[in-house]
Amino acid sequence: MADKPSVLFVCVHNAGRSQMAAAWLTHLAGHRVEVRSAGSDPGANVNPAAVQAMAEVGIDISAEVPKMLTVDAVKESDVCITMGCGDTCPVFPGKRYLDWTLDDPAGRSVEDVRPIRDEIERRVRGLLDDLDVPA
Repeated sequence: MADKPSVLFVCVHNAGRSQMAAAWLTHLAGHRVEVRSAGSDPGANVNPAAVQAMAEVGIDISAEVPKMLTVDAVKESDVCITMGCGDTCPVFPGKRYLDWTLDDPAGRSVEDVRPIRDEIERRVRGLLDDLDVPA
């Protein structure tokens, strides 16, 4: 792993879980970690309930746009964290892969997205500990 670790968060639409995870990691680690997110079938925009839930904790993801997962994004990342995208993420030797089983916020109210947001924060803090990067 490079001096500055690189993390890629992947979910199907890159509209909820992966966007929240990328935002948490950016918020907590700043420029000490390179952060990417992508989707195997990107949505048109970020889930409004995810945007609202993150705004409640002072993190603005309203300008984010879902991005297509590319082989290069995986190649350039030290850690690839999947969130319900199944086998669509390419696998390369020497990369660290984690699969976070999380509820999909698609179609849910902000009340239902808050626990997902909070669980993602908990996991991102654990990831930072694993990467030996202070929050």
